[in-house]
Amino acid sequence: MNDGDVSRQIQQMVRFIRQEAEEKANEISVSAEEEFNIEKLQLVEAEKKKIRQEYEKKEKRVEVRKKIEYSMQLNASRIKVLQAQDDVVNEMKESAAKELLNVSRDHHVYKTLLKDVIVQSLVRLKEPAILLRCRKDDVPLVESVLDSAKEEYASKVNVHPPEIFIDNVHLPPAPSHHNARGPFCSGGVVIASRDGKIVCENTLDARLDVAFNKKLPEIRKWLFGQVAA
Repeated sequence: MNDGDVSRQIQQMVRFIRQEAEEKANEISVSAEEEFNIEKLQLVEAEKKKIRQEYEKKEKRVEVRKKIEYSMQLNASRIKVLQAQDDVVNEMKESAAKELLNVSRDHHVYKTLLKDVIVQSLVRLKEPAILLRCRKDDVPLVESVLDSAKEEYASKVNVHPPEIFIDNVHLPPAPSHHNARGPFCSGGVVIASRDGKIVCENTLDARLDVAFNKKLPEIRKWLFGQVAA
């Protein structure tokens, strides 16, 4: 083999090596680009997922805020409705309380009523000695019916007529423009056992409170229907 053959073989080997190197480099470049594209796609998808999650969180926060605001507005509206209903009911009760004053102004009717509430109170206490408190203006009327009230009570429960002492301390007077904010009493009596341990409040105001509270569900239903339920 001469020098020319040797040179040609060397050149062929160099070309072969170079070709293999180029092919290998091309494979590496293609593989690297594929890996880069895959990684880029994964990063893009991860960012998309992160953005979607952030958007969903914000959407949920907005939805929760809307529900809270709606609930607060609804509660505020309900409170306004209930307050308006209470105002109507209280006005109705105040109107009834004003009507009570007319009862005590008619002496004939009020005298009979006083006797009835005294008898009723005596029946409740069933005590042999009673302390009775009334308004100062009512003392003469109370004194005029006291004997008949004792006899009626004794007859009802089959006992001796009780001793009744009219207290020197009186119930407050009827409401007036001069005493608009002070304590008042529309009439009736408060009786107690002599030791003060048993008390029966039978004033017109107390009777109105009891009757009104007892009838309040019916009053609300009559005024507001099912809304008050």
